[in-house]
Amino acid sequence: MAFFRRIQKKVNNLWYPQSVTWGKAVTTREVADELSAISTVTRGDTFAVMENLGRVLSGFMGQGRTVKIDGVGTFYYTASSTKKGVQTAEEVSASLINGVRVRFLPEVERNSGSQVITRSMVNTKVVWKEWGKTSASGNGGNGDDTGGGEEENPLG
Repeated sequence: MAFFRRIQKKVNNLWYPQSVTWGKAVTTREVADELSAISTVTRGDTFAVMENLGRVLSGFMGQGRTVKIDGVGTFYYTASSTKKGVQTAEEVSASLINGVRVRFLPEVERNSGSQVITRSMVNTKVVWKEWGKTSASGNGGNGDDTGGGEEENPLG
């Protein structure tokens, strides 16, 4: 189950749902345990590979390449600059770059008409529940949002 909360955007004063994460981030060890449980690879082997994945990805992306991992998606670098641009193409140089970001695009499956039908890391059966709403709260889930902090477990 995924969670959302209600937020009001200052730019237009309208309300929107915003996804909420809770608890601590899942660790590499936990992911390795899950991968090991559904494959023939040991937890230790899985953990060792995952621990080095970031270094390998950054090495390839540092060479100006994208990295596509089947079943996951594509990673690549983008450059950012604080300046708003220069007047001529001749003035453009690497010195204008002041930061690098990693971009990620989940893998896409397309039908025969080239329409996107799924993104591999986007579960199409996500069940959304408002953060802080529980049927045990006495209001049947229709009262005010109780907020909920990131360290609270909404399932417990």
